[in-house]
Amino acid sequence: MSQPPGQQPPQGEFGAPYDPPPAQPGYGYPPQGPAQPGPYAQPQPQPQPQSQPGPYAQPQPGPYAQPQPGPYTGPGLHGLPTQQYPAPTPPAPRGGPFRGRAAKIVGAVVAVALLAGGGIWFATGGSGDDDKPVAQPSHSAKPTAAPSPTKGKGKATGEPVTGPEEEARTINAGVRSGEAKVRWLQRSGVDLPLYGDDVFGPWFAGDTVVRAMFQTVSGYSMTDGTLQWSLRLPTRMCGAPAQSTGDGKIVLGIRHDTTEGSDCDTLQMVDMRTGKLGWHKSFVRKGLWDGLSDLAMAINGDTVTVGRTSRTEGFRVSDGKKLFGERTGKCQPFGLASGPVAIAAVSCHTADDNYKNQRLERIDPATGKTLWTYKLKTGTDWEIKQIYSTKPLVVSVTSPEKWAVIVLNDDGTYRTRLSGGPGDYEPKCDSDLVSLGRNLDNCQGVAADANTFYLQTKVDAEHGEGNKIVAFDLKTGKYRWSADSPAGQAVTLLRTEGGKVLMYVRPAKEKGGGIATLPATGGTPRFVLRHPASGSEMERGFFEPRIVYAGGHSLLMQTRITGVDDGDEEDVRSMVVFEN
Repeated sequence: MSQPPGQQPPQGEFGAPYDPPPAQPGYGYPPQGPAQPGPYAQPQPQPQPQSQPGPYAQPQPGPYAQPQPGPYTGPGLHGLPTQQYPAPTPPAPRGGPFRGRAAKIVGAVVAVALLAGGGIWFATGGSGDDDKPVAQPSHSAKPTAAPSPTKGKGKATGEPVTGPEEEARTINAGVRSGEAKVRWLQRSGVDLPLYGDDVFGPWFAGDTVVRAMFQTVSGYSMTDGTLQWSLRLPTRMCGAPAQSTGDGKIVLGIRHDTTEGSDCDTLQMVDMRTGKLGWHKSFVRKGLWDGLSDLAMAINGDTVTVGRTSRTEGFRVSDGKKLFGERTGKCQPFGLASGPVAIAAVSCHTADDNYKNQRLERIDPATGKTLWTYKLKTGTDWEIKQIYSTKPLVVSVTSPEKWAVIVLNDDGTYRTRLSGGPGDYEPKCDSDLVSLGRNLDNCQGVAADANTFYLQTKVDAEHGEGNKIVAFDLKTGKYRWSADSPAGQAVTLLRTEGGKVLMYVRPAKEKGGGIATLPATGGTPRFVLRHPASGSEMERGFFEPRIVYAGGHSLLMQTRITGVDDGDEEDVRSMVVFEN
């Protein structure tokens, strides 16, 4: 989906030129004294060779383990970017005081509209009982295990709801030669409040895939989709990192209590291998800026960093120990990226009582110290929009009428910016579209390797339902080539792998989607997994899903679930796995 109105990149190339600023000293936690060799020295202006992932890259065993970003993998979930779902209204510009809360209030009002064509509806009814402060757990209330999700009521039509097993069997009965089968299909099974809720995940721990929404965290077998465990949290979820740790742990952001508008100020660790809850602790929200800003979360090795507009803290995932706290000065991180390299987007409080003058920082996840700083042009409206990739470091920056994609060296110095190509590019990024969480490592529609950066274009209405894959040289920033999507169906870029770019082919009417690859030299995409045409209607119901491809299987997961009447949301399809 394109970016919301008012935040769309200019048509054609990438807008007006973006001139790099001169090198300047770091902010936040700068090194003391003269620059010395080592991790805390100020960067030299010359480019540095690509460094390999450090000790924070922890590969995860098992066929469905979460691939950690390698030397040239983007920062998002499982090596993939994350979350896409059209929020009713775009958020305020990043760094502003009402960036999250105001957007959510307006979004709740506008959410009565229907989203046509995708099979998923914004709620127009429902009791909303879960929004009422009935349980009122104390701030230290302990989460509890929950029974298996129950089947929904199917009130929208008054007819019996076809179970996921029966639907999968029906689809598989129509599979043609060369098409994949549905391995398993899961419904939501969670009673949600009025207007539904965002879905977090998927995360992987061995053979278990984990999904989280509202107050429920559940683990399912990748083999057959059976529920392995389910946990009930005391309050509603309000944030989560894109990635888990290498040993299968995740830290979730949850609200203070069940009252409407309660602060997102509590962390809950979940061990996804055992399905058990770990440590549970709160942090303090202080002042207007901190109270109104959304929660940004990232996991880098054994550190979970929790960022807001005016405060950032780091905790050890394994035991919850606080590693670093409030940093001094007017410059504070507001966005974070998970992975082996910890990158933060930082805003500085200015004289006009706003947070602008933005910059990128690489931070040490064990101490919170700044290793290098790259400043955007001061005195302008340029803002950091997304981190498309951390190695190589490719960043989207915007101003009210301009858009640029810049490339930095490993030491944080300016390398180049992208230019040329067919235009009408369409990265699909969550922080513009979903209502909860504002991580920066959540884009699909982009991919990078050591030498090339890839973007997708919007659907070309003049040529059916297809779009283009566009390649840029990372050394010069110049356009290299473009290729048409396969079979007249649009694609969503996922990541690079084995010298090829990996993409999800979107389903069309009476055409299944699938997974395809394209060599770094261009050409014609080739299917490696073709989803069945008999399941195209079901697959099209996954509107802007998160997609994971690993071990020859593809998984699609909804990013938001709601229903028309109370109980309908329990029967909405939430995950599907295809296999050859």
